[in-house]
Amino acid sequence: MLTNMDYKMKKNIVVTGAGRGIGYEICMAASAQGHRVYALSRNVKSLENTGVIAQSLDITKDEDIENFTKELEHQGVQIDVLINNAGLLANLPFSQTDRATFEAVYQVNVFGLAALTRSLLPLIPKEGHVVSISSMGGKEGSAKFAGLSAYSSSKAAVNILTELLAEEYKETGPSFNALALGAVQTEMLAAAFPGYEAPLTAEEMGAYVLQFALEGNRYFNVKVLGVSSMTP
Repeated sequence: MLTNMDYKMKKNIVVTGAGRGIGYEICMAASAQGHRVYALSRNVKSLENTGVIAQSLDITKDEDIENFTKELEHQGVQIDVLINNAGLLANLPFSQTDRATFEAVYQVNVFGLAALTRSLLPLIPKEGHVVSISSMGGKEGSAKFAGLSAYSSSKAAVNILTELLAEEYKETGPSFNALALGAVQTEMLAAAFPGYEAPLTAEEMGAYVLQFALEGNRYFNVKVLGVSSMTP
C-alpha cells in the first residue's frame, strides 16, 4: 500500500503528445515539481531547454518505441507513471471519412497507445499508474458530435482497453485508469470547433491530469472518469 510519503516522492514520468497542448502542460507542471519527465513527441522543438528529457518519438512506429524502451532498460530506469496523451483528431462528415482517415486516427489513438504501453509495462512496478487520456465523446451515454466518428470511436476503444488491462493486471499491477476529457482550449479543439471557447485552459487541465496520475491510483483502478464541466 502506498503511503503519503510514497506518492509525494519524485517520480519517473513518461508523457506522450508532449509537444503542445495538455501534454506540454503536464510536462511543465511535473518538471516544476521536480519529477523526471520523459517528454515524447514527434516534434520536440517546444521542449528544448524546459528541464524535461525530450525524446523525438512517433508512437505509430514500432522501431521508435523499441529504441526508447531499450534506452530506458540500458539506464536501469523504472517508470512510475505513463500518461498516454498523444491524440489525432479528424473532423469530417462520415461520408468523407475514408479508410485511410480511420486508420490514421486509430494508429495514434489506439494502436500506438497499446504498443507503447505493452513495451513499457515491464518497467512499470506494481504500484505504478498508467493513465490514458480519452474523451467525453467516447464515453457511453455522453453527448456525441457529428464529424467525429473516427476520433470518438477511437476513444471508446481506449476506454474499453483501459478496463480490460485493469482486469488483466489487477493482481500484479500497475493500475490503469482513463480520463475522458471534455472541452479544453487547445489547438486540437480549435480545429474541431472553430470559434468555440472552452471553459478550461490546457494549463489548468494539465495540472489536474498530473495530480490524478500521481495520486489517482490510490483511489481508483479500472475507472473511466469523465472530466468535464461542459462539452462543445
